[in-house]
Amino acid sequence: MATTKKITKVEGAVPPSSTEKGGGVFVASAENKAKAKQLRLFALLAWIIAMAGQAFAIFKLLHDETLVYLIITIVVILALAITGSYLWKKANRLDPASEKDKFRFFVQNQLGAILGVLAFLPMVILILTSKDMNKQSKGIAGAIAVVALLIAGITGIDFNPPSIEQYTEQIREVELLNNGMDHVYWTKSGSKFHLFSDCSYINTDRTSEIFEGTVPQARELKNITELCSRCRDRSLKEQGMTEEDLKTKLIERLADTIR
Repeated sequence: MATTKKITKVEGAVPPSSTEKGGGVFVASAENKAKAKQLRLFALLAWIIAMAGQAFAIFKLLHDETLVYLIITIVVILALAITGSYLWKKANRLDPASEKDKFRFFVQNQLGAILGVLAFLPMVILILTSKDMNKQSKGIAGAIAVVALLIAGITGIDFNPPSIEQYTEQIREVELLNNGMDHVYWTKSGSKFHLFSDCSYINTDRTSEIFEGTVPQARELKNITELCSRCRDRSLKEQGMTEEDLKTKLIERLADTIR
């Protein structure tokens, strides 16, 4: 059954007919690597400005006891920290790290949380221990700075960090279920990608547009990491495969990659 919904092919998506059957490890394209590099530079710039704002607050505003300007500076620092984290996460989805190097994998994916906290921690400590600020100003500024620190830290955490291994496994599964093609569908508000545009989960009255692209693009644009179970079962049935057959083929693909 064909869908009647508008289907939008994501820019840069590989046409289904030209997608090669493969089994190798996922490698980000040169274009995505370049985009990721640019995003990381902008993220670092945002964090550097945030750190400079913190230094200004510490050396100037805390001593002058200008509470209003201090609060404004905290808000600006928070906005910069969140912006940096958002750009950094987007870059990681374009060019993910490998889980093999656990330290690098952790730092690359959680750098937003680390720098988000560092953008406020020294200032929080100095506010709470300041002898220049009166008790009321210290209480207000301290509370706002602590809340900002928590927000920057939490928003900087990547709770589902992307990895080369994760992309590789997801692409292999889709290819095995989709005649060798890395080709999926998703919606603007959806949390899963689909193998069929007429899947009843996305072909509904609430859906006005369906997006078409690859697994990495679904991850990049919507951070979707899970295949629709209904599409999965339908594909297995159409191809006459069992769950065990799929697992065996995935293991064989992995063995071919290692060799």
